[in-house]
Amino acid sequence: MASVLVPVLYVGIVIGSLLVFSHFYRKRNTGKLYEPYFPSHPERDVYVTLLQQSDPPVHEALLKAALLRRAMTDVSRVVKLREDKPALQNLLQKGSIGDDLWNSLLQAEKELEAEILEVVAEANTFVEGWGGLIFQTAGEMLANEKMRGIYEDTSAARARKGNRTTTWQGWQGHRAPCS
Repeated sequence: MASVLVPVLYVGIVIGSLLVFSHFYRKRNTGKLYEPYFPSHPERDVYVTLLQQSDPPVHEALLKAALLRRAMTDVSRVVKLREDKPALQNLLQKGSIGDDLWNSLLQAEKELEAEILEVVAEANTFVEGWGGLIFQTAGEMLANEKMRGIYEDTSAARARKGNRTTTWQGWQGHRAPCS
């Protein structure tokens, strides 16, 4: 009887101590603020500043452009979250990252959902129904900026390659003949 009681008592003590530790650990971390997943949102700050400016009233086209830029930032953040979430979830399951980074990602996801709803509501104040199209327009603008950047990089790379070819050909012309 004593041979069965000792292992059962040992397992009970280990499980009980783990439960107590888990309870206090979670209680301590519930009020913890996590480092933001994304840096500050300057486009939102610019839009809010323009919206609050009343001394010289801001033109409506400028407000729409600022709101569209804000939506473009939100679209890029949504894309980043979609790319990062599966990888971070995999790393979390393997134990490679801590819960704080995962909780930071989840918090950023909630903040982004609220931001999107706010942008949609603001867009609908300008033109009814624009809230449904603003993110589509912002996505197209982001794709256009990306393509423009690739085109400019390609042009610059071709110019550098042309300079190197010219330099190489000039060097070959001045080479001493081999005997």
